[in-house]
Amino acid sequence: MINGFRGGLFRKRQDGTDGKGQPERQGGLPVPDNVPQHVAIIMDGNGRWAKERGLPRIAGHHNGMKAVKRITKAADRIGVRYLTLYAFSTENWKRPKSEVEFLMKLPQEFLALELGELMENNVQVRMMGVRDLLPDYTLKAVEEAIEKTKHNTGLVLNFALNYGGRMELVLAARELARKAAAGQLDPEAITEETFNACLLTSDMPDPDLLIRTSGEIRLSNFMLWQLAYSEFCFTDVYWPEFSDEHFYEAIREYQRRARRYGGL
Repeated sequence: MINGFRGGLFRKRQDGTDGKGQPERQGGLPVPDNVPQHVAIIMDGNGRWAKERGLPRIAGHHNGMKAVKRITKAADRIGVRYLTLYAFSTENWKRPKSEVEFLMKLPQEFLALELGELMENNVQVRMMGVRDLLPDYTLKAVEEAIEKTKHNTGLVLNFALNYGGRMELVLAARELARKAAAGQLDPEAITEETFNACLLTSDMPDPDLLIRTSGEIRLSNFMLWQLAYSEFCFTDVYWPEFSDEHFYEAIREYQRRARRYGGL
């Protein structure tokens, strides 16, 4: 049983039950009922994982890439339809140049190694974020994967790359403002649906579940609009060591919750 989750989440009760009088399930796959359609993950803790082992930060990022493959396969195995991974934020450019350069090479390395298997497993690759600032080699690798997998009908693996939630909202507001200024849109006719159609995730459902690794309890500018009614799970486990079982326990925790969307 996992026991490293914050705020009491996933903490095993002394009586061995799940808090509702039911035996705590140990291991194995989550029950197939009520699997979240869309899971979003803030992959955090690569640097601290490496530091605790006396390794350079880039070693943590490299091992984090292995976790991406592991959790993609785990999500696909239980029928998750969309998996969004926070790979690089608009704020991450502030990191040391050498680390940023390494991070920009990871998509190229990951997709070169894994694209064949992603194709075999019918996975569709997508990306959300601002493409302009990405190096040509990074963008080329991502766009090649998007093109080759665009007809796949299985799990959608969505990388948030050079992404920021506030930036996304500003871009959506600008698009609506341009349409209004051109007389193409009545400002009074703007609804949540109108706004949502201008977001980078307009063709995906909002995340049902957000997972953040490494013990931090914040959103860090990630999917600020889309996470309004998502369930949150925070774990102390660093991303490079986040396992299938950690993921499945997050799913089981999600399945134990009642989602009311403001109702009773």
